[in-house]
Amino acid sequence: MNLFRPMLLAVALANGPALADPAFAQPISFDAKDGVKVYGDFRQAEGRSRGTILLFHMAGSNKSEYAPLAPVLNKAGFTTLAIDQRSGGDLWGDVNKTTAHAKGGSDFADAIPDLEAAVTYASLQHEGPIALWGSSYSSALVFVVAARHPEVKALLAFSPAEYIQGYSIAKEAAKLSIPVFITSAPDGGEISSGRALAKAVPDHRAIQYIPKNGVHGSSTLRIDEDPQGASENWKHVMAFLDRAFPRT
Repeated sequence: MNLFRPMLLAVALANGPALADPAFAQPISFDAKDGVKVYGDFRQAEGRSRGTILLFHMAGSNKSEYAPLAPVLNKAGFTTLAIDQRSGGDLWGDVNKTTAHAKGGSDFADAIPDLEAAVTYASLQHEGPIALWGSSYSSALVFVVAARHPEVKALLAFSPAEYIQGYSIAKEAAKLSIPVFITSAPDGGEISSGRALAKAVPDHRAIQYIPKNGVHGSSTLRIDEDPQGASENWKHVMAFLDRAFPRT
């Protein structure tokens, strides 16, 4: 019996994600400012981290929306954190643990504290600059959160629109001074909504990519959801990330 194994395990648990195996997601949790416990999957970058990308899901969804996507980002040198937001559900054969345990509101805007708590958690991990990545309704929320948090250095929005009652996402976009990537399905309504937000970002800092083949939200990068477009769409996402977070 290896007598040092229990000691090493205890050290790994105490240090948290810093010692996580980069090949696997480490389940983590943290509290939002209103006390709701937020659950997520933390994955370290392969090699030196270029930055941390916070991955937020669409309506009715959960962190498993990113199960096939996060490893691609990890391989490209990014640490990732995908969370279960309180406004979500049980798509992808997984349970949204935050929704299951949360009490109170579950409207889209109610998830803002969950996103902000993820920013705080990521900042404490010291895994490089932070980017926010939103899908469908959360692609609107990331504009709100990025405008409040100067530690956020880039934003990716997949199918954004004015989804959030009580907020003007265009006004939030106008507050940004960071690079922004906007994409959508090749649908007239989605393209128009994305164009309006891209124009709202000052100093031409927003890029709108309109795919030939694509689907709603981050699923545009999932081969199981978008077999015709996923590969090409990934090229444009990676090109943006390489400009925002250059390899060193």
